Amino acid sequence: MPLPTNGTAWPPPHMAAVYREMRRDAMWYEGDPHRLARAADRREHTPRRADLDDRRRRRDRWGKLPQDYPRKRERRLHVPLPGDISTVASDLLFADMPEITAPTVEGTGYLAEEIDATGMHSLLLGAAEQASAVSGIFLRLTWDRETVPDRPIPTTMQPDHAIPEYSFGVLRGVTFWRELDGGDTQTVYRHLERHEPGRIEHALYEGTPDSIGRAVPLTEHADTAALVASLDADGVSVETGIPMLTAVYVPNMTPNRRHRASPYGRSDYAAPIHDLFAALDDTWTSWMRDIRLARARLVVPDGYLTNLGPGQGAAFDDDREVYSGLNMPPTDGAGITINQFAIRVDEHQRTAEAITRKAIESAGYSPQSFGLEGEGAITATEVDAREGRSTVTSKKKAGHWRRGVADFLYAYQLLSAAQFGARIAPERPTVEFRLDAAESEQTKATTLELYARAGAVSTATKVKYRSPDMEDSDVDAEVTRILAETGAGAPDPGDTYPM
Repeated sequence: MPLPTNGTAWPPPHMAAVYREMRRDAMWYEGDPHRLARAADRREHTPRRADLDDRRRRRDRWGKLPQDYPRKRERRLHVPLPGDISTVASDLLFADMPEITAPTVEGTGYLAEEIDATGMHSLLLGAAEQASAVSGIFLRLTWDRETVPDRPIPTTMQPDHAIPEYSFGVLRGVTFWRELDGGDTQTVYRHLERHEPGRIEHALYEGTPDSIGRAVPLTEHADTAALVASLDADGVSVETGIPMLTAVYVPNMTPNRRHRASPYGRSDYAAPIHDLFAALDDTWTSWMRDIRLARARLVVPDGYLTNLGPGQGAAFDDDREVYSGLNMPPTDGAGITINQFAIRVDEHQRTAEAITRKAIESAGYSPQSFGLEGEGAITATEVDAREGRSTVTSKKKAGHWRRGVADFLYAYQLLSAAQFGARIAPERPTVEFRLDAAESEQTKATTLELYARAGAVSTATKVKYRSPDMEDSDVDAEVTRILAETGAGAPDPGDTYPM
């Protein structure tokens, strides 16, 4: 779609439902306790239709509705499990940078240098974490010769501030938008940045919270005025010089269960497990309430209180050793009473752990990936088997990232050659992830011992299996040392016996 016409409803109506779901997921990912407390308050105290009908029937004899008891705002404790899920999801994908190779040695070397210079590893780690939470992420290429004079700048863009355009499932264009400072409750400035093959177009709109308003010159706002010098003669766009988009969308997982025919990804929270997040917060909040209520409280007779004067009430001094005599029988027993409630530690702990495990499994991961132990002692093989669920989920995600990162790096090379004169032949690289669960040293040793007993493995294969990243020359040197130390490389003395 082209840039919106004046007066268009904003956000676009066809994106409203998708944005709403993304922002609910983002709320849990961010973990702002005030926003979550407000959401919990609405969830618990918004009356249902049946409740309203019941209240209308329960009118008193004067025809008035009964008054509800005043509500006390609960001090809620938030457990950042949503953020933990997204962090682990990102770590499983990008803790180790994928192996990126081009068809030529020169191309592979160029990409390795650019990935290191641009901090691509950190960018992808953050992008995968955010994609886990909000269903996907956009990778965008831009450039600013004053900031980075010799190469494009890779960035990420949020999907709830993007309007993508697809044709047969292929991204054909995307418009990014952001709200700028300087407005008020009735005036909103928005910067729109539309990417299409070979071209990027900018626009500034002055509107209202629910309308795009009217287009105004880019020079009307300080944040967009700086763009004018880098634009072409039309003053609103710039030619990229490459035939493909300078933006790539990477879905977190597919399909989107609420919008099955759409190309949008799905969040790790979209099982949905929002209720489990809320239940976990409720459990910990209840646990903390038990601790507050379990503080020892003293119930003392009136005679133990010190009068503070007219209108000032009375107080109890717990350091006082001698009190005035009290007019009561000696056998009455009306002394100081300690009141202290029990803390239900075991019940809360087991409930919280059960909810946590269910939320993690519904997100597609193994509880062991989050440091939760299984029941009873287990072998290393059982550990690897339980980690398998996390590996399968990561492999599914890697399929989307493999294609997205390859397209992004190809566009990076094209843009480097077109805008910065890089002397390269752009090539589409291959991206390989290392996702299999790492074997423990004990498991490796057991496997090698069994192979050695069967006489089915060479010393070179043993070394390579033990250290997969070792170079071939280092493997050969290690094999030579091992054979020399064990004597296995000595010539067979049987060949020297006289006939």
